[in-house]
Amino acid sequence: MFPCLKLKKLEERLQCIEDFENPKVKLEQYVTPSHLGSHMLYTVQSHYGDITGKLVADLGCGCGGLSIGAAVLDASLVVGFEVDSDALEILLKNIEDHEVSNIDAVECDVRSIPERFYKKFDTVLMNPPFGTKNNGGIDMKFLEQAVNLSSCAVYSLHKTSTRNHVLKYAESLGVKAEVLAELRYNLPSTYKFHKKAVVDIQVDFLRFLV
Repeated sequence: MFPCLKLKKLEERLQCIEDFENPKVKLEQYVTPSHLGSHMLYTVQSHYGDITGKLVADLGCGCGGLSIGAAVLDASLVVGFEVDSDALEILLKNIEDHEVSNIDAVECDVRSIPERFYKKFDTVLMNPPFGTKNNGGIDMKFLEQAVNLSSCAVYSLHKTSTRNHVLKYAESLGVKAEVLAELRYNLPSTYKFHKKAVVDIQVDFLRFLV
């Protein structure tokens, strides 16, 4: 086990992060629940030591839940990549509110991150779009880019129903994938087309060794 902030304290920090004001359905903008995000980050650091003192990338960082969590766990630097300028505005406010100075943000489409960033990060974190609506396959494009950026490990969430596809795709990229946990993603009603107040989605929390 590696040194890590207590799980309860980490979750309390993530609970105070401001969410999307007007989430965009085309970008599949959903907040990573604090309970889920804190358990992800706690596992990454306490079991593998892949955050403290590491250079960390957060792909599709949104409002910054995983970025701020990694910063609180004393990453040497966290760089969040996000295409949506509105989300980045909220991220910057969250960074200020949480008084963390070890986060930078880059506004760009994750699928076209410049090659100068390749293999510059120890650890890549992400809760990518699952590829619903008109975004089929985008989760695998995120994974491919994460592998490009990392020199050590990638941690990501993917729908459990796509597990076999994800594992085969990881193999095609030349990386070893391990399912660390099967979790419930409590997805609140966010968009007009949502008929239920909350939907539980089964998701895999995976580690990819680069």
